[in-house]
Amino acid sequence: MKSKMFWIKSVVFLSLLFLFSCASRKNIVYYQDIDKITDKGGESYEVKIQPDDLLMIIVSADDVEAALPFNLKTYSTSGNRLDITRGQETVQQYLVDFEGNIEFPVLGKIKVGGLSRTEVLHLLQNKISGYIKNPIINLRITNFKISLQGEVNMPGTYSVASERITLIEALSMGKDLTVYGKRNNILIIRETNGKKSYNRVNITKSDFINSPFYYLAQNDVVYVEPNKTKVNSSAVGPNTSVIISAVSILVSLSVLIFK
Repeated sequence: MKSKMFWIKSVVFLSLLFLFSCASRKNIVYYQDIDKITDKGGESYEVKIQPDDLLMIIVSADDVEAALPFNLKTYSTSGNRLDITRGQETVQQYLVDFEGNIEFPVLGKIKVGGLSRTEVLHLLQNKISGYIKNPIINLRITNFKISLQGEVNMPGTYSVASERITLIEALSMGKDLTVYGKRNNILIIRETNGKKSYNRVNITKSDFINSPFYYLAQNDVVYVEPNKTKVNSSAVGPNTSVIISAVSILVSLSVLIFK
């Protein structure tokens, strides 16, 4: 009888040991070698304008009337009547075509694809200064978004207002990775000049902070691959909890029978 009790207790102990000893710190903890990272400093990051970006561009100046021709006409409805107005209060958007161009009032077609926000501002400033004195130009990307897929707590597509977001900030928007997400093999899908690239990032190693994918670009897709535990559990199916409960009941009955 004692040998049977010993066997039952051994099975329970080994089962618990297996359940609680599978996790490894190196697979879970972020920034494991952060103390070894040298801060480069002085570097700045700006996204590049891409085809299909929607740009809000508003031109203003001390001479309000002189700036009006450089702003898109805005259309509003009043009852059944269509009003055509020129106003700087509404969002005026320019779609970047597949060649990276926009059609701008007075100036015509302008190449902005591949340029940063600062570079586009300088370009417009120089062109518009030939028509009006001291123009003030406001520009932003209005459809900047990123997508989170896989083992994050809240996958989905997220709009970004700042035009500057890090991989860690994006994962935080998705309420971080689940415990089943591979932190050492995060996939970032990025399209640049019509070509897609597929890049892997290991956030358990702090050197990713200095990589080209620490900052995300508009329309980036971030995919977190499931680890072996999640993949293996999917083979068991949705009845895993039922099976575990049944095993627990059997162990308890065995203890009572052989007590």
